[in-house]
Amino acid sequence: MAIEPHVKLSIRSLDHNFGSFQALNQVSLDIGNGEFVCILGASGCGKSTLFNAVSGLLRPTSGEILLDGQDIAARPGQVGYMLQKDLLLPWRTVLGNITLGASLTRGATRADRERAAELARHYGLGEFLRHYPRALSGGMRQRVALMRTIAAGREVMLLDEPFGALDSQTRIGMQQWLLEIWKEMKRTVMFVTHDVDEAIFLADRVVVMLPRPGRIGWIIDVTIPRPRAMDCLTSETFVEIKRRIMEMLYSQATLHGVPGAMTVPA
Repeated sequence: MAIEPHVKLSIRSLDHNFGSFQALNQVSLDIGNGEFVCILGASGCGKSTLFNAVSGLLRPTSGEILLDGQDIAARPGQVGYMLQKDLLLPWRTVLGNITLGASLTRGATRADRERAAELARHYGLGEFLRHYPRALSGGMRQRVALMRTIAAGREVMLLDEPFGALDSQTRIGMQQWLLEIWKEMKRTVMFVTHDVDEAIFLADRVVVMLPRPGRIGWIIDVTIPRPRAMDCLTSETFVEIKRRIMEMLYSQATLHGVPGAMTVPA
């Protein structure tokens, strides 16, 4: 089946079972080229299972995952994938960690190292290229992990709650830093978070997932203009979007019925 020209990643009728337990149920989502989509939901709603399927680490029970119209199900390495834990190798320097992907797949070349060093300098890590992870703060470690994901050169990046373990001040700085990178590189991003404010601040659309089985409950368009600064968190539009999302989540905590997926216009 053909996809729309602007669609970069298409997830269609995705199901996944772990034995008798259904983790995902009929998850369908089209993500546009260069779009920033946040996946929001409580623990156990299938966010990580969805990311593992899109990344190729997990073969879904049924459904399709298309990148530029090509099936990538169970094909690792087609998208970039950053986990919540930075997973930096303690015996490699910042430069060595950024070039890890190239080292593992074909052996890092001088050109790989030069590109990684340029990337690090451009985004504020240039003076730490020879440092080891133990000498870095939590925010700096997450920057290195993100640089490693970017250096892999994939046009789609999956970021699985990368700022969840950071303190609030560092997290705010990382959010702004990520938006600067996304604006410059125009990558397509799927970003998992439990934080409603973070989802609204970062995303073009917020996808709210519901648990048992994991499925899409709502898709909310975020119409706050870009570029965004932290003062937008107190704007009328932001507060209204947050109110509606919180009402949706509260309704699911108090009602037994499960609505079908719907798009909620901003």
